[in-house]
Amino acid sequence: MRLKPVPEPPDSIDDLRAFQRAVPLVPGSTDDCCARLRERRGLADRRTANDWLAFLRALGLARETPRGFVRADAEPTPERVREGLRDGVLLVPEALAALREASPSDPLTSDDLFAATRESVPRHDRARDPNWESTWRERADRLLRWLALVDLARPIEADETGDPDERSVAYVASDTA
Repeated sequence: MRLKPVPEPPDSIDDLRAFQRAVPLVPGSTDDCCARLRERRGLADRRTANDWLAFLRALGLARETPRGFVRADAEPTPERVREGLRDGVLLVPEALAALREASPSDPLTSDDLFAATRESVPRHDRARDPNWESTWRERADRLLRWLALVDLARPIEADETGDPDERSVAYVASDTA
């Protein structure tokens, strides 16, 4: 099963490690874990904390037990995060395929990724969120930045694309992808 949440990526793997350390070693309820994540990582609300908890689970850095969530005994290495993204996060295989088709002269933007995966957005998300397109475009942007954090994507600045009107960062597959 692939999970949907894709929180704002941290600046480094070390920052990701701090999120993992905020998950308790002794199993706790979802509410307790979310409160702990909010307190220790300064998260704005419970939903953001819940997204982080689900995302850490998708990466194999937290796990759910019958008694609640617990920190996994795994280091958040770039390799582990790459594997977790590929195996546990919704639309990552599609994003990686789109990145492989991109080139420095025609890199992948978050809008391109959204367009490529639009039909794969779950129907219930479309039905319950009147702004689902905006929500999923933002998710595409965060996903590309996560892929860049672990060297599955390489950002291409506007001056590299040859298009002076292009102001946003775009991406191509890195050698690791």
